Amino acid sequence: MTRVGIIGIGFIGWIHWLAYHRLGGVQVVAISESIPERLAGDWRNIKGNFGPPGEQVDLSGINAYANLDDMLRDPQVELVDITLPTFLHADIAVRALEAGKHVFCEKPMALRLADCERMVAAAKNANRLLMIGHVLPFFPEYDWARQVIRSGDYGQVLGGAFRRIISDPTWIKDFWSPERIGGPMLDLHIHDAHFIRLVFGMPQEVTTSGRLRDGLPEFWHSQFRFANRYLVVEATSGTIDQQGRAFTHAFEIHLERATLAFDFAVIGGAGRYLCEPMLLDSNGNVEHPKLPGGDPIDSFVNELREVTRSVSEGKSSEILGAILAQDAIRLCEKQSESLLSGQPVKI
Repeated sequence: MTRVGIIGIGFIGWIHWLAYHRLGGVQVVAISESIPERLAGDWRNIKGNFGPPGEQVDLSGINAYANLDDMLRDPQVELVDITLPTFLHADIAVRALEAGKHVFCEKPMALRLADCERMVAAAKNANRLLMIGHVLPFFPEYDWARQVIRSGDYGQVLGGAFRRIISDPTWIKDFWSPERIGGPMLDLHIHDAHFIRLVFGMPQEVTTSGRLRDGLPEFWHSQFRFANRYLVVEATSGTIDQQGRAFTHAFEIHLERATLAFDFAVIGGAGRYLCEPMLLDSNGNVEHPKLPGGDPIDSFVNELREVTRSVSEGKSSEILGAILAQDAIRLCEKQSESLLSGQPVKI
């Protein structure tokens, strides 16, 4: 049984709470929260862009801490789950690791590469696991693509094009603050940066062009170059001002004998496929895989299953490992550098 303490009860903390309660072999034994109402179990004002709204939660038998250090001293807590704003990730993760806890921290890992390196060093010194919450590989479409690539059934992967665009999230406080959230490069594109690193390895160079907003990338296109010059990988991401299409993400991935594609968007408040997931094979066939769907929390359940398995086995996850997440931050920093300079940047 993996015993978890959740630090921060906001939208993602609520989603993780729901996901943990669908898993076997795990128990939430503690929470840490600074808002008194939430510390008492009143989570009714929590809302997000998917999943159910918050509820009145029964915290009987769960240690609720207003002081984080008290939770970090709780011997029942084996794994801490950090669902705080990005600018708090590094310091809280280091404190938890130094207290002897395994750490699962929501993405992005941190605002700066130097903070990522500090977190990794703390995990190594404490001999504890540090994992980062990159849930995208557990989404059905991306999990399907990863499995097809890894199978080798359609030959080597040749590259891919990725897109992730949102309408300006005016409801998110400090979204455009470089000291608190970091804008769409770190809060949005980090998903695809991580997936690109996971599937293709680490690029050697990136060329990024786009537009800025208050010194931060607002909308951009990046071309990645690898040691294998036959890999063609690109990504487009950022925000638009028109609120009618709140979100879209898509990919087209090329293999030697197949192309994988899909495109999903939220338009006028309703989500739908613009291109259903499909596999185009070398014989001219079009296959539509049967993917699990319906409840987006299922992806978080699968992610947290991977986290608790890693803790029980004492071995970090291939997908959620800290070095991979750190590399994703590096890719984001280098794209920003290229956009600002107008030049290709070595990675």
